[in-house]
Amino acid sequence: MSDNTASLNGRSVSFQPGETILSAAERVGIEIPTLCHDSRLKPAGACRTCLVEIKNRNKLAPACATALTPGMEVFTQNERVERHIRTLLAMYLSDHVTDSESELPNGDGNQLLQLAKAYDAPRDWPGMESIRKGRPEDVNPYVAFEPEKCIACARCTRYCAEVESVSAITMAERGSRTTVFTADGRSLMDTTCELCGGCIDTCPTGAMTEKKPLGMDLPKDLKLEKVRTTCNYCGVGCQMDLNVDPTAHDGRGKVIKITSPEPGTTTNDGNLCVKGRFAYDFIDHNERLTTPLVRGSDGQLHEATWDEAYRRAAEGLIKVATNHGNDALGFVSSSRCTMEENYLMQKLSRTVFHTNNIHQCAAT
Repeated sequence: MSDNTASLNGRSVSFQPGETILSAAERVGIEIPTLCHDSRLKPAGACRTCLVEIKNRNKLAPACATALTPGMEVFTQNERVERHIRTLLAMYLSDHVTDSESELPNGDGNQLLQLAKAYDAPRDWPGMESIRKGRPEDVNPYVAFEPEKCIACARCTRYCAEVESVSAITMAERGSRTTVFTADGRSLMDTTCELCGGCIDTCPTGAMTEKKPLGMDLPKDLKLEKVRTTCNYCGVGCQMDLNVDPTAHDGRGKVIKITSPEPGTTTNDGNLCVKGRFAYDFIDHNERLTTPLVRGSDGQLHEATWDEAYRRAAEGLIKVATNHGNDALGFVSSSRCTMEENYLMQKLSRTVFHTNNIHQCAAT
């Protein structure tokens, strides 16, 4: 073999210096199961799900944290590796809630249960009651923690520290009591937490989840539809997936929750802020305007057509410019508009009304 070439299941694979077994395997389409891995985070090797066999080594090695070396021969699928995976998953299941009734309809899925099914892990091992602590008095409105589903993989705490750089949560206690906790058991509202929901996004088992859907009376056989869209709260253009109940509102649909696309597939790398992930109540708010309103002679707002609304707006702008001059007008655009819409607003200001009094709320 030449330099920077290794063997994966008998297949010759070139790699970059420092590239891990897991990264190279994913690149060439070889599947290695993981639970604690997230491409946005530093490898931890905590869950031991990705252990592989390396020729001439006695112990299995974590694929996520082991760098390839020239001539290395790696086996990701053989009797020894699969026996390890089945045994490990059975141990995880022994203190994990496996009742499907605890799962949200058509959620992103519990990766532990999915792997247990895929590898036919034993489900008859004696179970134990989870003794991990939660935060039952946490009054934050968005993030729920269900400790009985936690496998202590630390993806949530690592995301909070490495990506968000706020370290609002940490791993506390030891052994089977190890749990996700905050300083002094405080509510997330009393910590440095930004309520971005990144912990929910990265959690592989649903231990971190959204509070809003938990409070909804949703049929367990409901199939949510994912609709890819662009967040309209600012000009960054983050991509996100609307999880929609297609049966609600007489078939018009209702957004149940918002999830992130797979990391590495969009410009925002699967990250969202608190507004993008949780501020979707306006979609079905009873005060949301769904038709234009114009003020009548009685001083009250009345429904109107779009043509009438455009005409009234144009008449008002022309009247101000005629009576007081063009610089008496000011135009304010929104970061919730597209770049093209903001461009048209400044053209309306500078070209049509000949004023530079144009501003955008994001000050870009």
